[in-house]
Amino acid sequence: MFTLPKLPYSYDALEPYIDKKTMEIHYSKHHASYVDNLNRALEKFPEWQKLELNELLKRFNEVPEEIRITVRNNGGGHLNHSFFWGIMKPKSQGKREPAGDLKEAIEKTCGDFSSFKELFSKTAISQFGSGWGWLSLKENGELLVHSTPNQDSPILQGLIPLLGVDIWEHAYYLKYQNRRAEYVENWWQVVNWEKIEENYEKTKN
Repeated sequence: MFTLPKLPYSYDALEPYIDKKTMEIHYSKHHASYVDNLNRALEKFPEWQKLELNELLKRFNEVPEEIRITVRNNGGGHLNHSFFWGIMKPKSQGKREPAGDLKEAIEKTCGDFSSFKELFSKTAISQFGSGWGWLSLKENGELLVHSTPNQDSPILQGLIPLLGVDIWEHAYYLKYQNRRAEYVENWWQVVNWEKIEENYEKTKN
C-alpha cells in the first residue's frame, strides 16, 4: 500500500508565495486522491504493489493494460507531488540559487542562472493545460529543461527529475486565479536549492 508522505513543513510555511489554504487542499485532497486511486487500481495485482513507485513507473509498459492509464495518472501524481513537497522550503531558510556542481551543469546547459530561470519559467508557463515544468537529468548526464502534460513523470521518459513546478490550476488558482506567470515567478522564492543539489549529487553515486 502506498501512503501519503508527511509534509516537511506546515501548511502556512510557504506564505505569502503559496497560501495556506491552497497547500492544505493540494496536499490533503488532491495528493491524497492520487494515493487512494493508485492503491485501488493495484488491489487486484498484488505483485505490482510490492514495487517501489519509481520502479513501478519505470516498468509502466509492463503494467497490466486494465490499470495502465490509472497507474500512469495516479502513480505519476503521487510521485510528482511527493517530489514537489521536498524541493520547497520557507524563503527564510533557503538560498536563492544553486552552487557547486549543479550550478556548473546549469551554466553549461543555459549559459548562466538567469537564463536558466527564464527558460524554465517560460517552459512551465507555456505548457498547454495542466502539467509540470521540469529540470531533469538525461542518461548521458546532460540537463534538460522540459514540461510534461497532466501527471506524467519524467521517469516515463527515462529521465531523472531534479526540479519541478506543478502548474495544474489546483496548485495556484485560489491565490493567483489565471495568473500562472505570477505564480511561477513567486514560486522561485521557496525553491529548496540545497535539496536539489543533494538530488543531483545522488545521481553520481
